[in-house]
Amino acid sequence: MRFLKSDSRLIGVLLVLAITQLIAWGTIGLPAVVGRDLAADLGMSLPAVFAGSSVLYVTMGLCAPWLAKAFARHGARKVMMVGTVVSAPGYVVLFFAREPILYFAGWIFLGMGGSATLSTGAYIMLNEIAGRGAKNAIGGLMLVTGLSSSIFWPTTSFLSDLLGWRGTCLVFAAMLLGINLPLYAFVAPRRKIVTDEHAEAVKAVRRPAIPRSTFGLVACVITMNAFVNFGIGAILIELLRAEGLAPAQALAFGSMLGVIQVSARGLDFLGGGRWDGITTGLVAGTALPIAMVLLMLSEGATWAVATFILLYGAGSGAMGVARATIPLVFYDQAEFAKAMSMIALPLNLASAIAPPLLAGLLTQFGSRGALGLTLVISCATVLILVLLGRRRPRLAAAAAT
Repeated sequence: MRFLKSDSRLIGVLLVLAITQLIAWGTIGLPAVVGRDLAADLGMSLPAVFAGSSVLYVTMGLCAPWLAKAFARHGARKVMMVGTVVSAPGYVVLFFAREPILYFAGWIFLGMGGSATLSTGAYIMLNEIAGRGAKNAIGGLMLVTGLSSSIFWPTTSFLSDLLGWRGTCLVFAAMLLGINLPLYAFVAPRRKIVTDEHAEAVKAVRRPAIPRSTFGLVACVITMNAFVNFGIGAILIELLRAEGLAPAQALAFGSMLGVIQVSARGLDFLGGGRWDGITTGLVAGTALPIAMVLLMLSEGATWAVATFILLYGAGSGAMGVARATIPLVFYDQAEFAKAMSMIALPLNLASAIAPPLLAGLLTQFGSRGALGLTLVISCATVLILVLLGRRRPRLAAAAAT
């Protein structure tokens, strides 16, 4: 826990981000809880209702590159304040929606605001406070955000039973403006220029510019792993059923995944940041293809499914931390903000495309179709991580040892 002792401001910003990210991620899970109510009230099919989430991710991805300069010039705090103000009307639009056009318009607002307030903005804020020491702080934040559905799904269900889904939307808008916005405005610390512990050494050895090809590799790794994680997470229950499990068994095994993912993030967090994002990614990423091959060869054996959930859950949980922290290996404060904003475009597009694509493969070719594609992508991810490991800047390599 050295990073908490090194800067007391980091404790405050972690508390702010824990609350605001929990609310921001938890509230956009609305369709997962009241999807059938939305479909019946709006006269839409259930897949069309869930397409609202795809609209969210596509909008976030398209807006993210435009925010790169804003993050670098004004800092994460101000950008996230504006993003919160933009997000809140999205729920108001959903409240008034009577047809698909307004429904999807609401998700566009939420995507525009989410590009500034969801994970990318949070990681940039932590980098502003902790610099290269932000890795473990990001891992700590992920412990909380990983629980967003566990906390907000029952909360959304309670509010929907009490107020209806439209009233729930107004409550969510009020939470953004009444909780998140004041926390960003009055509690989140203002940006400061961080220095590393070995500042003199950093000044003495001028860092060479990071090649564009290295940025391309970083973007590929993060995007491909996001495709696998978001895609498998969306179809996991149906994937296990396609392997021959009964619905109750598939649900029970699927429910274990989130707990294992959060546990893996916790182990990385408690490890004190001894590994950088590339090393974490290599270890965690290797577990994913092993898990997939095991499931493909097992013919639905219970022990193999349990092992798959354990390996895939631990690997994908730790890879979630790696996705957020690999850029820390190569980029300093202002460069990190720009890199994360640019990477957000392919990452969010992959997050939007993966669930329907893998669901289509699952329907057309069975579990082998979906697992085969994710296996190839996971193996390619590990190979690119090996290449990135060889491109570590000298100072980052020394810090990782």
